[in-house]
Amino acid sequence: MTETSYRIRGATGDWEVVIGLEVHAQVVSQAKLFSGAATAFGAEPNTQVSLVDAAMPGMLPVPNRECIRQAVRTGLAINAQINKWSRFDRKNYFYADLPQGYQISQLYHPLVGEGSLTIEADEKAGIPADKAIGIERIHVEQDAGKLMHDQHPTRSYVDLNRSGVALMEIVSRPDMRSPAEAGAYLRKLRAILRYVGSCDGNMEEGSMRADVNVSVRKPGEEFGTRTETKNVNSVRFVMQAIEYEAQRQVDVIEGGGRIVQETRLFNPDTGTTRSMRSKEDAHDYRYFPDPDLLPLVLEDSFIEDCLHSLPELPDAKRTRYVEVLGLSDYNARVLTAEAETARWFEALLAESARIQKKSEGEVAKASANWLLSELYGALNRLGKTLEDSPVNPERGAELLALVADGTISGSIAKQVFEIMLETGEAPAEIVETRGLKQTTDTGAIEAVVAKILADNADKVEQYKAGKEALFGFFVGQTMKAMQGKANPQMVNELIKKALG
Repeated sequence: MTETSYRIRGATGDWEVVIGLEVHAQVVSQAKLFSGAATAFGAEPNTQVSLVDAAMPGMLPVPNRECIRQAVRTGLAINAQINKWSRFDRKNYFYADLPQGYQISQLYHPLVGEGSLTIEADEKAGIPADKAIGIERIHVEQDAGKLMHDQHPTRSYVDLNRSGVALMEIVSRPDMRSPAEAGAYLRKLRAILRYVGSCDGNMEEGSMRADVNVSVRKPGEEFGTRTETKNVNSVRFVMQAIEYEAQRQVDVIEGGGRIVQETRLFNPDTGTTRSMRSKEDAHDYRYFPDPDLLPLVLEDSFIEDCLHSLPELPDAKRTRYVEVLGLSDYNARVLTAEAETARWFEALLAESARIQKKSEGEVAKASANWLLSELYGALNRLGKTLEDSPVNPERGAELLALVADGTISGSIAKQVFEIMLETGEAPAEIVETRGLKQTTDTGAIEAVVAKILADNADKVEQYKAGKEALFGFFVGQTMKAMQGKANPQMVNELIKKALG
């Protein structure tokens, strides 16, 4: 395994950081893990709470099949072991937003066992080669509610809308050695979850968050004592938390202190962590099998159905884009990094191939280049995303077809695109109503070329004397005189002919 060169500089030499992430991903489901209550984000407090979620006496949990299915599909997407027999346990602790007094989780027998995820090389970020990050397990559990401290000057309120929402806890091995590797892992995991459709990956809304385990050691020595920074809700904050916490631990150790195993909180305003409580061991929660729930026993046919329901995943898609469509590795990586980008590109590709009556391979490069340069550039300028793009894939394909068949030139296409962004008009309509069609009239182009050469007789002499760079000047002047509407290939040919 190729390791990163990331090191923390200390007074006694270099230190290595060891990182593991526990990612809590909310399962995409219309109902909670053990009740039929809704899970929509942003509902009024306590409007999505069933009697089960509120822990009313005599209420019994019933597992939601869809939540189990989504967790199994996620496990299959990371090539993990699916455990046909798993069991729910009670994790006992008191907190005001936990009405049962315990959380239903899976400690001893999780639904999903060991798997792995590969992060890609990124020299700029300090990741020298592709690296496999081990995943220890995925277990399903119910979320707690939420305490609201900002609603009253002296009281805290409890919102149980999240109580009972299904979570997948995805636990990595301590295989990451830099903030960049942790960021790459989290981005890749979020992309896979979005491709699969098991979690929307929206960290801002809390549907995906990470507990960050950090320890430090001298390179090659035994693992040090780790701390866990809870509920970090963005990739950038995870990287900041690691950087700060690793440096803090080095300073403590080199100052003669020792690291205490504890839970910490990250402050995004200052980029620092602070102590929350000493870290409990598993036995402190008095785990035991939940007596209200039978073990989960999965049939082979259920697992097969989950496997066949998976879409083409990012790594396989990237390989196909390079090997079959002929795209560059860089373009393929960008296009497959997010499920939404890949879907948009494939819609553009399919429509381009249909209109131009060509194979997808023949139109792939032009489609990818236009999406990644022209469309992305415009969206960045407008502060928009692909989801709210003013131009859809069908309109983009129509524009590319007009360039491909010679109706407009590449420079005119840029003008047409700007008008499309502003007005929403179809490209063919814009070209027709504004008279932007490319001129292929040989006589008209020849006349302009003759005038340009006559007006620049001195430069013609210089060109014939060996200053060949002036050829581009003649082309530019001709295109300018014809307002960019001349066919560039014809302009080049006719200038060559005129210059002899």
